[in-house]
Amino acid sequence: MGQAKSILSAYVTSAQEGYVTVTRWTWLMITIFYAVFFCWYTSFEGLLTQPEIDNYLMKLNFTDLELSNFRRFMMEDDGKDFVMINIIEMNQVPLQIEGVEPGETSDQGLAKYMEYMLPAMLFRASHPVFSGKAASRRALDLLNADGMEKWSIAVGVRYRSRRDLIEIATDPAFSGRHQFKMAALKKTIALPVAPFHYLGDPRLILGLLLGLFGCLVGWYRAHVALSYR
Repeated sequence: MGQAKSILSAYVTSAQEGYVTVTRWTWLMITIFYAVFFCWYTSFEGLLTQPEIDNYLMKLNFTDLELSNFRRFMMEDDGKDFVMINIIEMNQVPLQIEGVEPGETSDQGLAKYMEYMLPAMLFRASHPVFSGKAASRRALDLLNADGMEKWSIAVGVRYRSRRDLIEIATDPAFSGRHQFKMAALKKTIALPVAPFHYLGDPRLILGLLLGLFGCLVGWYRAHVALSYR
């Protein structure tokens, strides 16, 4: 009998030690995974420097007015993420440029542009945060904006930093794809919004989910360890 109690006691002790080990390893892996994600998703490169701004302006193939707007946008860099609000009216039929096949829709033409943009954005922790078609054929409220009554879709894209946006726009591959966007769109407005805070921030959602997972693992291992007492 005494030997059986000793064996049972050793088994319980082993189960409890296993609970501690598994729980610690679980939280360690959660911490490492979240830290890696947070560092990737958050910009730590600091503000754009004047040499960087001058270099980017030389690479951008824009009009003088667009370059002036981008210069100010970069000069006012806060080093943080922002959301670009895009309001778009699509062409009924895309402009017939090289690469756009007869019979293709504007959506298909825009998809060719996004073949570059989506991978480039995701590589730099940038992504759409909302997208939807216009719920009304005409704008419900309009003031001093003639010709701005009709829109097709609205998209909000989160960029990790202003540097990331400019890096995407100055990539040589961008110029080869940008023509498809110009062929698909009749008109568009792109307005950067910063700071931009929302409850759907992946850093918050992932942190909550990983925390819940860690607690569930700890609860389960504790339940297993106590069941042997």
